[in-house]
Amino acid sequence: MAAIRPDDEFAQFVARRSTALLRTAYLLCAGDRGAAEDLLQDVLERVYARRGRVRGDLEPYVRAAMANASANRWRARSRRVTEAPLELADDPGVGGHEGTVLDRDRIAKALGLLPARVRAVLVLRFFDDLSEADTAAALGVSPGTVKSQTARGVARLRELLVEPDLTRG
Repeated sequence: MAAIRPDDEFAQFVARRSTALLRTAYLLCAGDRGAAEDLLQDVLERVYARRGRVRGDLEPYVRAAMANASANRWRARSRRVTEAPLELADDPGVGGHEGTVLDRDRIAKALGLLPARVRAVLVLRFFDDLSEADTAAALGVSPGTVKSQTARGVARLRELLVEPDLTRG
């Protein structure tokens, strides 16, 4: 039996985990699917180049890289050209699971109003179901920091989700 080549191993990792990683990126990007796809692609490209230096499982490394890269993207966002929101498109679409989609959209937008680190903690803790210790390790902070940012983030999300207009901060 031939050994698995590093390129094949990375391709298998991407094929196996890309859906879950895209979900994480989507939430880190506050519901902007295009930005999430770009974030994941950028991170996977950087990880691919460094894959030989990563010890152990790639997934925690990729998640930490996505959390850090998303924070950097939000900082750089003020320098980007403003894009027209997709909500202004003429195509109304077809009815279906609107309630679920609207709830998910409200949560994603509310996450976008939180500071990047708090958002990363909440996404990793609740959407990726990581423990406090794993979240702390992924973000390079203490478990106490994860606990305090989780409490503040959940409280702020509760406030935001009762507000009728999530464009306020």
